[in-house]
Amino acid sequence: MTAQMSNSTHARETLVLGLPLIGSHLAQMALHVSDTVMVGWYGVVALADRERGASGMCVVLGGGRGIAKAVMPMVAAALGRDDETQVRRDTRMGIWLSILYGIAVYPIFWWSGTILLALAQDPEVAALAQDYMRIAGLGMVPALVVTVLQSYLSALHRTQVVLWVTLAAVALNIGVNWVLIFGNWGFPEMGARGSAVATVSVQVLSLVVLGIYAHLLPELRRFHLFQRFWRPDWHAMGQVFRLGLPIGLTGLAEGGMFQASALMMGSIGTVQLAAHGIALEVAALTFMLHVGLSSAATIRIARFDGQGDRMALRQAAKVAVVISFGVAFASVALLLTAPEPIVALFLDLSKPESAAILAYGTVLLGVAALFQLADGMQVMALGLLRGVQDTRVPLILAAVSYWVVGIPCSYVLAFQLGYGGVGLWLGLVIGLFCAAGSLMWRFWRLVR
Repeated sequence: MTAQMSNSTHARETLVLGLPLIGSHLAQMALHVSDTVMVGWYGVVALADRERGASGMCVVLGGGRGIAKAVMPMVAAALGRDDETQVRRDTRMGIWLSILYGIAVYPIFWWSGTILLALAQDPEVAALAQDYMRIAGLGMVPALVVTVLQSYLSALHRTQVVLWVTLAAVALNIGVNWVLIFGNWGFPEMGARGSAVATVSVQVLSLVVLGIYAHLLPELRRFHLFQRFWRPDWHAMGQVFRLGLPIGLTGLAEGGMFQASALMMGSIGTVQLAAHGIALEVAALTFMLHVGLSSAATIRIARFDGQGDRMALRQAAKVAVVISFGVAFASVALLLTAPEPIVALFLDLSKPESAAILAYGTVLLGVAALFQLADGMQVMALGLLRGVQDTRVPLILAAVSYWVVGIPCSYVLAFQLGYGGVGLWLGLVIGLFCAAGSLMWRFWRLVR
């Protein structure tokens, strides 16, 4: 019986699910990094245009991905109930909503130049960024459908294919970037627009590969995923939307908190902002470890919830939290024992300003060590709550923690009390700990 599974079995199954998901999240980051690096090699102006476009793309994409990610706990719970029909219904309507969302938001990309001009951007910069975004926006639909298929396959414990397809996408992205950004092999030199074409190409190919795999793999044919795909299922669509919208809004609330922190850090100083960016990149890398584990916990908790096995659900949750703490403490040890070498990886130490950035970044990584405990616990709590399909109240708890607690604390510590960038980061840590505590309380109260 599942209720009699040992802690070691729970840990092993969580890691079997989680490690490929961690790898796929890290590979997803590598896609962004490869674009940034290669466009940066091409030119500073092209990089600025691409970053403006990419930041806007991430904001819009984040809202849609919440709906796509809702498919994961819904499919896992349906499998726990042995309801294969519901697996197909939820996944199909997740694809429908992703397509509708991608089409609905494309005008934002088409008229992005007008939007940037309204935000007081330079006309030439706005025009160039619009060229990038009109191309990149075409990838919105395939990117979201890929996320749905990844959620579907992960819930079916097919995480290995998710990892390998993402790794292949990184390699392909680098190759197409090299050809189109710089105009190699006789192709036109497109600069930042070449990066956008590469991104869309990779998203479309990933969609094709995952779609064929999901449709043709003998073990998955019984779900008939694309059978009568054109038929709407309004009830299932409403369920996916109601679960997914708060997930997307929670991600936007957290992303907005870090965007606000960057604006505040920029008013403190250039060196501090540069160090802040480096520290956030390091924190984002370690955060991917927790995101992968959180997704694995979502799948396992949802499966036990569908089976109605509350004892196994609680046991699996406890084991997932312990593993997350172990990863967090390992990250803390790394950041506290080797901060200078880590920051130095992001700098050209021959430049005169690098010494000041290195010194300040080393201090911020010390505070980032606290991030590991807070951020790891809050994202694990969100994953556990999604496993029991609770997303509305967590959205409120998270948004209050980020914006009513975190940002005000950052402002007071940084500017009113004079602690500068360190105070700003401590405020973020306070907000994240508030989110972690309230969300964990919410989960254990629900499953007690």
